[in-house]
Amino acid sequence: MTNTRAMLQTWWRDSVDYDWVVETLESHSALGPLKVAIGAGGIVMVAIAMLTASTQAGAAGPVGHALCGIGAVLAGLFTLRWWLLPWPREAESLMWIVLLDVGIAANAVVVQNRLLGVLGIILMLSTGGYVTVFHGPRILALNTGWTLLSITVVSTLMILGTPADTELGKGDFALGVAVVLVGVVAAGLVLPMVHFCHWLLRLDSLSDPLTTLPNRRGLDCQLRRFFGPDSRRDAYVVAVDLDQFTSVNAAFGHAVGDEVLLRTAESLRAAALPGAVIARTGGDEFTVVGYLRGQSISVTAERLRHAIATMPGLPTTVTASVGAAVAESARKPRTGLSYRTVFCRSDAAMFQAKQLGGNAVVAPGLTIDTGSVSGSRARTAPQPQTESARNR
Repeated sequence: MTNTRAMLQTWWRDSVDYDWVVETLESHSALGPLKVAIGAGGIVMVAIAMLTASTQAGAAGPVGHALCGIGAVLAGLFTLRWWLLPWPREAESLMWIVLLDVGIAANAVVVQNRLLGVLGIILMLSTGGYVTVFHGPRILALNTGWTLLSITVVSTLMILGTPADTELGKGDFALGVAVVLVGVVAAGLVLPMVHFCHWLLRLDSLSDPLTTLPNRRGLDCQLRRFFGPDSRRDAYVVAVDLDQFTSVNAAFGHAVGDEVLLRTAESLRAAALPGAVIARTGGDEFTVVGYLRGQSISVTAERLRHAIATMPGLPTTVTASVGAAVAESARKPRTGLSYRTVFCRSDAAMFQAKQLGGNAVVAPGLTIDTGSVSGSRARTAPQPQTESARNR
C-alpha cells in the first residue's frame, strides 16, 4: 500500500514537459497528421453549433443563437489556427482548452433538450484526451472537474424542468443521477486511468530497467529546466565512467557487474547535490546534471568520485573517471554555450581523466567560456592530490 501511495503521489506531482512531448512527436514526423486531425475536430464543432441552432431541441432565443454563432466562429478559428500555424506553445494550448471547455458548457446550458446538452458536454472528453497526452495530471483534474460540474448543472436543470417548456426528464431524479454517473465513468474514471497508464509507460521508456535511473532519453526530457531560457542559476554536467568495468564482468561475472552498477547508482544519488538528476547514459557511463549551490564544481565532482571509490561490500575496488563542465546562468554575460557544448566538454574532461590513469577528476576553473578547462586529478588515498592545471 505504501508503494502504491508513493507511486500515485509521484504521478500527481509529475510535470509533463510539454515542449519535450512536442519535440518527440516532431522527431517522428507526427505533428503534421495530428494538426490535421485536431483541426478537423474544429470543423465538426462548427457543424454541431450550426445544427444546434437550427433544431427545435437546440438553442432558442437571441442568447442561444448568439452563443451558437460565437461557438461556430470560435471553432472555425480553432481549425484555421491548427491548419495554418505552427504547433502552439504551452500557454496557448492551455488557453484553447479553457475556451473550448467554457464554450461547450455554455452551449449545453442553453439548449432546450437537456439530454442533447449532456451529449454536447461529452465533447469535453476530446479536450480531456488532448490533456492526457500533452499536459500533467493536475491540468487533467481541472478539466475533469469542469466536465463533471457541467454535467451536474445540466442534469439539475433537467430535473427542475427549466426552461418551463422542457418536459423531458422533468422531475426524474433517477435519470439525472444516471446522467451524472455516465459522466463520472467517462470523464472521472477513464481519462485519469488512461493518463496514469500513459505516465507509467512513458516513465518506463525513459528509465534504465536495472538502476531505475533516467536513461539518455529520460535525461534529455529534463534538461530544459537546467538549460532553458528561464534558468537563473549556474548548471553543471558531470560525466562519470567506471574504470575497467569490463574486467569486473570478466573476473566476477555479470551478476557482480550488475551489483556494481546498482551500488554506483545508489552512491551517486547519495553524493549528488539536492535537486540533481542522475542518469545512466551508457553501459558503465553515468551523467549528473544539477545546479551549483554555493559549492565549486571541483568539490562537487570530487564528492561523486569519492563516493564510487569507497563503495563497501564489493569483491573489488571500483573507481571512476570523472569530468565536469559548467554553464553560466542567464543572469551573467552570455557565453554562447549550448547544453550540447557543455555535455561535450564534460565528456572531453572525463576522457582526460581516463588518460590520467583513472580514479581522477578533471573539472573546470571558474568559467568555461574561454575554451579551456583547468583540470585537477583526485586520488583516494591518503588525500585527494591536485596536479597542475592543464588546458585541452
